[in-house]
Amino acid sequence: MISITLKDGSNIEVQKGTTILEVAKKISEGLARMATCGIVNGDAKDLRYELQEDCNLSVETFDSSIEGKKAYWHTTSHIMAQAVQRLFPNVKFAIGPSIDNGFYYDFDVEKPFTDEDKTNIEAEMKKIIKEDIEIEKFSLPKQEALKLMENQPYKQELINELPEGEVISFYKQGDFTDLCAGPHLTKTGKIKAIKILSSSGAYWRGDEHNKMLQRIYAISFPKASQIDEYLEKLEEARQRDHRKIGKELELFMTSPLVGSGLPMYLPNGATVRRLLERYIQDKEVEMGYNHVYTPSLANTELYKVSGHWDHYKDDMFPVMKMDNEEIVLRPMNCPHHMLIYKNKMHSYRDLPIRIGELAHDFRFEDSGSVCGLERVREMCQNDAHLFVRPDQIKEEFGKVVKLILAVYADFGFKEYEFRLSLRDKNNKEKYFDDDEMWEKAESQLREILTEIGVKFYEAEGEAAFYGPKLDVQLKSAIGHDVTVSTCQLDFLLPERFKLEYIGEDGEKHRPVVIHRAILGTFDRFMCFLIEETKGAFPLWLAPTQVKILPITDAQHDYAKEVEQKLHKIGIRVILDDRNEKVGYKIREAQLEKVPYMLVIGAKEVEENTVAVRSREEGDIGTIRLEEFINKINVTKLI
Repeated sequence: MISITLKDGSNIEVQKGTTILEVAKKISEGLARMATCGIVNGDAKDLRYELQEDCNLSVETFDSSIEGKKAYWHTTSHIMAQAVQRLFPNVKFAIGPSIDNGFYYDFDVEKPFTDEDKTNIEAEMKKIIKEDIEIEKFSLPKQEALKLMENQPYKQELINELPEGEVISFYKQGDFTDLCAGPHLTKTGKIKAIKILSSSGAYWRGDEHNKMLQRIYAISFPKASQIDEYLEKLEEARQRDHRKIGKELELFMTSPLVGSGLPMYLPNGATVRRLLERYIQDKEVEMGYNHVYTPSLANTELYKVSGHWDHYKDDMFPVMKMDNEEIVLRPMNCPHHMLIYKNKMHSYRDLPIRIGELAHDFRFEDSGSVCGLERVREMCQNDAHLFVRPDQIKEEFGKVVKLILAVYADFGFKEYEFRLSLRDKNNKEKYFDDDEMWEKAESQLREILTEIGVKFYEAEGEAAFYGPKLDVQLKSAIGHDVTVSTCQLDFLLPERFKLEYIGEDGEKHRPVVIHRAILGTFDRFMCFLIEETKGAFPLWLAPTQVKILPITDAQHDYAKEVEQKLHKIGIRVILDDRNEKVGYKIREAQLEKVPYMLVIGAKEVEENTVAVRSREEGDIGTIRLEEFINKINVTKLI
């Protein structure tokens, strides 16, 4: 007998060789019906997996974990491949993994899939599900595996990359067999609701030098109603897509002549970004930050001293050789700020020293991963480094957290969590190898967060290479977790750069560095804001705050007077004096998400008033111009 420790901490004893599915049945028949896979000692396993020794076991369902969902979706990807095989007998199969939201499969077919093809594939998938075909797992040695896949070149390529002597697993369902490690469900009938979402071209292995395959994306759920809910979320996400809104509101643009991942801010977007930059810099100045400018280039030696070269050189742009130097576009700013601190000797009385910068950084992102403002190759960071004495860590870290909370209150952010990001102790390549330093930094950061009363959860493997950090995970309007603010504790870089200050005892001491970014990168922050607001920015951030709409030419002089008065007090105002009907002008201003429209007719000119329409409230009515100026002056800034 072997002992199985379940997720709730209880133990059951079973015969050696008992499968996960059999354990699920012992727990409850309901769990067995819903089970999709098991987690054995942290690893996802097939329901057919035979338990051979004492272990921890969690039986997963679609709703219990991402692993449970992925087993469900991976099974459905095989059903889709089987359907394609039935409809396109000459198809060559590539890969069909589960992803964060559903699954895809890549096929080598003669021509791209049409809408009619996708409709037929979905119908065939439903037939396969109704047939309730048994899904069987089996294994073969390498040479037999190659023979089985002799008509499938992509599968053969994958098999040939596996080491000699390895036993290779397959899954078979009726007339379809696929190379696969699993896990999978036991029958096709376990899948209840499916929907093909889209198709596109995809290079084999993401390499543009390889053949273009046809990829089909799809989703599946245990209930049909979940498909409808998911499609509604997709439509909401489409409506909030910052690339779509950015084009409609003329916020930013991209061009292949400039390059992938290099967006250009148009006047409207530049206005929003300028306001964000001023906003955060003003807050930082109030808190004693000193802002600097440092170059976007540096000698590679700088990053070798900092340690970034060993950990990040693959994410940097290629080195440029100039005279006797090797220069690289910088991926981060901390090494520059270390040198600014080191520019002169400091006393313990000088600390903390807070150095801030709106700094341009460059990352060598793959062209397939760049996306609008969300993922770019050049970014502007709201960066800062605090050089503190050990006895100042708690107070200064607490001030950073308070600044984060104040900023989130200004923007109305309510759904967010604090994540303590720790290293993976077993990954000696990703993280600087100094156990003592890591233990000190992680325990100190954990203690600080507990003392200042911040609720947090821990995430192993998410730290920076030089130290643990506090990440703030914002929940977006479409349900995504987005990391915006971050604050990191660093004992390593002060040591590598030999940073010092003269202590009260007259001796030299090492400062500690706190890395922090409140808005993260302005590019990603703007992406988040655009999708949160659907482009309807709050009044203080709106590129155009007021549009003046005269009804006829007779009101142009008064309208111009109103424009000048608003402009003089700092309101961003546009006079729309085109020869168009006022209804057309109003509709256009609404599409542009302008917070206020002032309609001016003969009566308004005579009475020195304006007819106010609000984006949020609709018709407010006719009021005196001075009253409107007082109203907007109160609300135009945070």
